[in-house]
Amino acid sequence: MTAAAAPVTVLVVDDDVQILRALRINLTARGYRVFTAVGGATALRAAADVHPDVVVLDLGLPDIDGTQVIAGLRGWTTVPIIVLSARTDSNDKVHALDQGADDYVTKPFGVDELLARLRASVRRATTIGGTEPRVEAGELTIDLGARIVERAGVEVHLTPTEWNILELLVRHRGRLVTRRRLLETVWGPGDRKETSYLRVYLGQLRRKLEPDPAQPRHLITEAGMGYRFRT
Repeated sequence: MTAAAAPVTVLVVDDDVQILRALRINLTARGYRVFTAVGGATALRAAADVHPDVVVLDLGLPDIDGTQVIAGLRGWTTVPIIVLSARTDSNDKVHALDQGADDYVTKPFGVDELLARLRASVRRATTIGGTEPRVEAGELTIDLGARIVERAGVEVHLTPTEWNILELLVRHRGRLVTRRRLLETVWGPGDRKETSYLRVYLGQLRRKLEPDPAQPRHLITEAGMGYRFRT
């Protein structure tokens, strides 16, 4: 970071107050702007308030699991997320990365290694330039930054819920997004909505976006698993 550059904002989420204190001291000394949270719900509120440039997140939180925090964040932001956890099982790592984490560091950890990974995550995000992609799919143009969808050059009005579902699918285009992840991301962690919610909203999206809603080209149902967006 140069002297003229705005400080990078880091949100550190951990229920270990000693780790929070150590990271706050180390990051602040290196010119970062640091916010901390000890729980998942507090972390989600803090992220919405301060819009951090990177999140350092423990998985073992006292209220909700860290993977639910990842899912909640990924519903509206592409901020880099570095998991910092004592869980060493490969399944935990894969699950966190599948939910949308960018990196995974196991405890105990070296501060220098964590700082290097943090710098790399910020560099990757900066390389993208902070711009959101425009996705072309047949007649559709989806501008994730402007939150605009056009079909054959004509803007299509979507409700907030329809947009949130479409955005999540488009950001993971080509990949399966499970029903559970869609429900948790769109309606919130712990909210047990019936899958009929998704069927209704996907039906509405298909009527608005697909040339033939009965035979969709882009909004694909994977029976018993979830949905996939194809370009």
